Formats: sequence, structure tokens, C-alpha cells
Amino acid sequence: MCQQPAKPLIKERIVFYGAGSMAEAIVRGLVARSVVASDQVVMLNRNGSDRLAELRSRYGVRATNDPVQKEEYLSSSPIIVLAMKPKDAAEALRKLGPALSGEQLILSVIAGLSIRTIQGLLGTAQPVVRTMPNTSSSIGLGATGIAFSREVSEGQRQLAMQIFEAVGTTAVIDEERMETLTGISGSGPAYIYYMMEAMIAAGIRGGLGKEQAAELTVQTVLGAARMVQQTGEEPAALRKKVTSPNGSTQAALEVLDQGDFYETVIAAVARCAERSREMGAALDAELKKSAGEE
Repeated sequence: MCQQPAKPLIKERIVFYGAGSMAEAIVRGLVARSVVASDQVVMLNRNGSDRLAELRSRYGVRATNDPVQKEEYLSSSPIIVLAMKPKDAAEALRKLGPALSGEQLILSVIAGLSIRTIQGLLGTAQPVVRTMPNTSSSIGLGATGIAFSREVSEGQRQLAMQIFEAVGTTAVIDEERMETLTGISGSGPAYIYYMMEAMIAAGIRGGLGKEQAAELTVQTVLGAARMVQQTGEEPAALRKKVTSPNGSTQAALEVLDQGDFYETVIAAVARCAERSREMGAALDAELKKSAGEE
């Protein structure tokens, strides 16, 4: 018996203003999980025709860099996801603002860009949802922080939650905590990948084949994460269970402690959050400068 295709959860058209890796990760998750029909997803880019052709072919979405088509999509779509680079945001949003109607929902995945700055650049008190997802959204295992402007309606709030709950877990937080979340879950996968790189290199130096070292590392990280998730125990408690006094694990942890591993990770998260604030402050400064010139 043929299985009926899943009905999309979201019927509204979603426009991604920017077609980089984060936009693709979210689109991949949304389309793969039938949250929205692929032909209801539009991806816009300033240039990069080859990139857009690749996205059309891979996901069945609409994608264009034609100025007329871009203007039409942006002025008429109920949901616009801001996914351009932070350095391009100011110019793009100043041009976007006059084309919007009051009920269009703006979803931002741009690090460091506050709701106040987005609305200031648009020149209107648009409903804005600020988010910080990570690229694990592409396989339905993302972690996304969400903050809402007061203009967001209950229906729009539910739409935003549906989009990101479909590609992982969500956490609604106060906006002032967004930079800390960026340091943990937004950029967090990179820290884990870096650790995995080192573990694979150690395996190879110890005589394992590259493929074998990689397979063992991946399974170890996956198993450790699942242990925390499924047992509900604190990571510290699980660590102690596998650390025998004067054993090999203890010896390894002592080497990490010599490098101040624990505090270094905390410092890395703090620096990531600080850099996110710096990028936001730079955009704020650009906005004020522009307003002064005009």
C-alpha cells in the first residue's frame, strides 16, 4: 500500500534572505521533515547563481538573485528569515523596511543583531523573532534560543516555534541572554568538532587507521551525549563513574587539568558571547552613524 505524503505543518511561504550554511541547515531540516513544502521555501542571495542552482536541485526550493523577483518575494511573504552575514545586514535591512507591511514576521538568525537594532534598521516596529540555532538543525538535532519582540502575535509566535521545534529543541529566553546561548549552543558544535579532530589525530598517532580512529571517536561522542540525555545524570556524575582512582582515565583527565581544560572551555564560551556583543555593538554604531548622516 502506498504511503500518503505527509501534509506540511506550515502552509505559509517562508523566504530566506541569505543562502549560507545556516539557512541551508534550517531548510534541509524543514523540507526533510515535511514541515513546509519545498515549493513554499524561497532562498534569496545577492549573487552566487551556481549556489542557488545547487539549492534548487538539492531541495526543490525556489531560489533567485534577480532584483525584481527578490523585491516581490520580500514584499509579499508572511515569513522572512534574515540569514545574511552580519556585515551585510545594515544595508539590506534599510532597503527592506519600506517594502514591508506591518503583519510580516521577521525571523533573524544573525549573531549579535538585537531586536532593537533590527527594528531600527528597518525603520518600523516590525514583529521580530531573534533566534540563535546551530547547524545540527539540518538533521533534526538543533538547539535554538528564541526571543520575541512585543509586536509578535500569538499566531506568529507559534509559527516561529513550529519552525525551530521541527529541527531540534528550543529554549525561549530573555534577549539579554542570547549572547551566552550563542557561546554555548550556537557555536558549540565547533568546539565538539575540534575535540573530535584532536581525538582522531591521537588515534592515528597511536597506530590506528584514520577511518577506524574516526569511527571510534564519533561513536564515543555520540554515546556520551546519549548517556547524559537518557540517564538524566549530571555529566560530572557520569565522569566520576568511569574514572577509577589512579587509573588510565584519571591520568588522562590530569593532563587536561594541567592545560586548564575546564576553565579554557568556559573562557572560550565567554569570548564567543563577547564577540557576539561586539558585532551587535558595531551594527548599532553603524545605525547611529547612518541616522546622523541622514
